[in-house]
This record gives sequence, C-alpha cells and structure tokens, in this order.
Amino acid sequence: MPTFLREASLKRHTVLDLLFRNLTRVSAFGVLALLMAIIVSLIIGSMPAIRAFGFGFLASSDWDPVSDQFGALIPIVGTLVTSAIALTIAIPVSFGIAIFLTELSPRLLRRPLGVAIELLAGIPSIIYGMWGLFVFAPLFADHVEPWVNDHIGAMPYIGPFFSGPPMGIGVLTAGIILAIMVIPFIASVMRDVFEVVPTLLKESAYGLGATTWEVMWKVVLPYTRIGVVGGIMLGLGRALGETMAVTFVIGNAHELGKSLLMPGNSIASALANEFTEAYGELYTSALIELGLILFFITFVVLSLARYMLYKLGKREGQAA
Repeated sequence: MPTFLREASLKRHTVLDLLFRNLTRVSAFGVLALLMAIIVSLIIGSMPAIRAFGFGFLASSDWDPVSDQFGALIPIVGTLVTSAIALTIAIPVSFGIAIFLTELSPRLLRRPLGVAIELLAGIPSIIYGMWGLFVFAPLFADHVEPWVNDHIGAMPYIGPFFSGPPMGIGVLTAGIILAIMVIPFIASVMRDVFEVVPTLLKESAYGLGATTWEVMWKVVLPYTRIGVVGGIMLGLGRALGETMAVTFVIGNAHELGKSLLMPGNSIASALANEFTEAYGELYTSALIELGLILFFITFVVLSLARYMLYKLGKREGQAA
C-alpha cells in the first residue's frame, strides 16, 4: 500500500476513534445529567410541602386533602412491607428455578422453560393487576385467608400480623402479586450468571464428592454473587416502583393497620390514584415529595447492596 494511502487510513481511523470516544463520554455524562435533572425537578416541586411539613412529613400518617394535612408514613410503610414480602418469596423461588434450569432440568425442557420465564417477565403490569383483582384475590379470600386467620392468626406475637377479615385485597396480597411479577426477572438473571460459571469448577467440586446443593452454595454462588445481587436489585427496583398491579390489589386505604391482611397504600399507588385529581399547590407538592422519597429509598437500597458486595469482596480478600 502506498505511503499516502496508509497515512490517510490511519488518520481516518484516528478521527473515528476520537469520535467514538467522545460519543461514549457524552452518553455517560448524559445519564448523570438526566439523573441530576430528575433530582432537581423533584426537589423544586417538593419545596412547598417541605416548607409546610418539614421532617414531620415522614412520620405523619395524616392524609387529608380537604384541610391540607399530608404525611408519608403510610405510603412508605406500604412500599417497604410489600417489597419485603415480594423479595422474601421471590428470592428462594428464583434461586430454585435457576438451579433447576442450569443443573437439573433435562436439555429438552431447558429452552421451553427459559422462554416461558422470559415471557412472564414481558407481561404488562396491568395484566398482573387485573388477574390479581379478579382471580387471585377471590381465591385468596375464600381459601387462604380463613386458614391463615385460624392457624397463624391465633399464634402469639405474630398472630396480629395475620388476622383480619378475609377480603382478599390487602398488603399481603399486593406483596404476593409483586413476588409473582419479580420472579421472572430475578430467575432470568440468576440463570444467565449461573451458566457462565466455568464447567471445570463445578466438575472439580463434584469430583471431590460435593452434592449439587454444595456445588451451588459453595462454588457457583460465590463466583456469581455480583450478578445474583444485581438480579435481586433489579427485582427490588421493580417491586419498589410498581404502580398498576399494586393499585389493583392493595386496597388504597390511608390506614396504618398492624395486620397484613388489611388494605394499605404504597407510594406508587398513591401517586397513580391521586395525581390526576390533586388540586392546589400543597396537594401536588406533597405527591411530588412522595416521588422524591421513593427515589431516595431506591438510592439507599442500591447503595447498601453495593456496600455489602464491597464488604464481601474485602472479607474474601483478607481470607485469601
């Protein structure tokens, strides 16, 4: 190749490389700029409520638009409790699904089951909500809640959390529906990260006499912990911000009850139900502050997850 052609090609590649580098830099900083813009807009919109209620907004259970008295305690508790119920159910079920698909399932079933899990993840949330309201809630009220009242509701200490009229809708129902929704996300991520574990590691453990459970718990999970926690955080993010499905089945009651069978409210369902009918600056600002609180909760949860991964990695490094 002539020298001038080689120099022209090199110059063109240099320009393309510089362009690519700048585009990726702009994209990365664009995400940060968008994040900051969302935070600033939420803070500005929340200022009237922040000035009026201060930190008392977080501890107040009042929600009276007529007298302009608002508090975020009930939606915060509802959001945290339903998300905790969802993860309590979804994590072990997703782990079992991922183990079956990667280690125990016949090859003939792996692809159909994997496709089914991914299809469940693509179902719109409003479909889950409608199914929960018209199918799951009546069955839950007729066949599950009476048994829960009779057997668990009579127990000391935990009984008050599982006693109440069998209405079918409530905080527990919302948590179960959320669990069904987030299981496909967590299971899909777990399956994908389990499949990247080197076969040599697993075969070595099996060769030493380890059982399937020991291989998964002591070899696969430590190797894929970052991906597993990422999948759990993905499910938690959907559970915290889920709107329509929770709105259908949680009951949408601004009441702070001890029982999980009673209706409640969450931040997302409160925003969905009331934002369109909010009248007045203070009412709208209180709803925007609820959104800011949800953003803050999500940020804190993700930060704690990253810190936990950092501590685990540091502990393993010290042990080594």
